Amino acid sequence: MFDVLSRIMRTGILTETPAEDAQNSSAITDLQTDLRSILGRALCIRQVDAGSCNGCELEINALNNPYYNLEGLGIKFVASPRHADLLLVTGPVSVNMEEALKRTYDATPDPKFVVALGDCADCGCVFGRSYASRGGVANLIPVDYTILGCPPEPAAILKGILQVARSKHRAS
Repeated sequence: MFDVLSRIMRTGILTETPAEDAQNSSAITDLQTDLRSILGRALCIRQVDAGSCNGCELEINALNNPYYNLEGLGIKFVASPRHADLLLVTGPVSVNMEEALKRTYDATPDPKFVVALGDCADCGCVFGRSYASRGGVANLIPVDYTILGCPPEPAAILKGILQVARSKHRAS
């Protein structure tokens, strides 16, 4: 053990410091300030996986890291659709999730917004409509905004949430 520790001390840190992407970080900073100015209270999101490959969920989870700081902006994910302002639906709607998605939509109080996240949620993508898939989210419930990508980047998701927050702000 002592040998390993002494080798670590002699070698030092071998990793490079990450290069700062000025354009991307300034865009995220702009998005964060826009969201802060638009939202008067917390925006509560209920995320529904309607049959995705979990690629979109990984990008959604990235929004919760300190870089994007979603909670610091007043945007949070909730467990119950009764507390949600926005439904974030990923994946093509599988036959087994059809009823659950409709019930979740019905349980969300008005005014509610639905965002289809990813190419699969938009049109069903490679799965389309089949015996196991109902296709895109819009085939079952009304969709207010679609964020395209397979999977979309966290910054694109944040921009989509900003668009919905702007429309919510205009409506109130």
